[in-house]
Amino acid sequence: MGVAVLDMSMSLDGFIAGPNDGPENPGGDGFSRLHAWGLTPDGEFRTGGAAGDLLDELRTIGAVLAGRRTAEQVGHWGGDHHGSGVPIFVPSNRPPGPSVADYPLVTYVHDGITSAMRRAKRAARHRRVHVLGANTGRRAIAAGVLDEVQIHTVPVLLGRGRRLFDVLPASVELKIIRVVNTPEATHVRYRICR
Repeated sequence: MGVAVLDMSMSLDGFIAGPNDGPENPGGDGFSRLHAWGLTPDGEFRTGGAAGDLLDELRTIGAVLAGRRTAEQVGHWGGDHHGSGVPIFVPSNRPPGPSVADYPLVTYVHDGITSAMRRAKRAARHRRVHVLGANTGRRAIAAGVLDEVQIHTVPVLLGRGRRLFDVLPASVELKIIRVVNTPEATHVRYRICR
């Protein structure tokens, strides 16, 4: 079975979304700065260099597990996460809005993060589960169902916004398994030690 990897861009002071984050301003002020390492000014994925190599990993994912807030703010990626054609699982206690019926790859899972991850890993088979969303990442860590964390640390201090690891129930040991330094960000992948 594949690994589940929380993959987030983050400011040096720990923010994954800037101030004024909301439905009308997804990611808040400064959000584009957090993703400039991997996106061109036109919003396309970079294809060359270290950023291109890191983004190539998205082409090998087998499933997406995304928090409800994340999924809804991006319109469920139009039902197909960046054209990858993989299933998208959204853990949530509430039923989805009616528009989700138009997206056969999107499934809302109502019986918890553990069940959602199990379904995502089963769908991904031997490939990676791409985990998105601060709250979903924290819940997956707390439940012991997240395998790895990949952080793209961008050299900027946002000062406020939405923090990635605001509250965790306990200390979590990590092992560094890869570091890629670029002028735009430092990309570190960690394995969660159990």
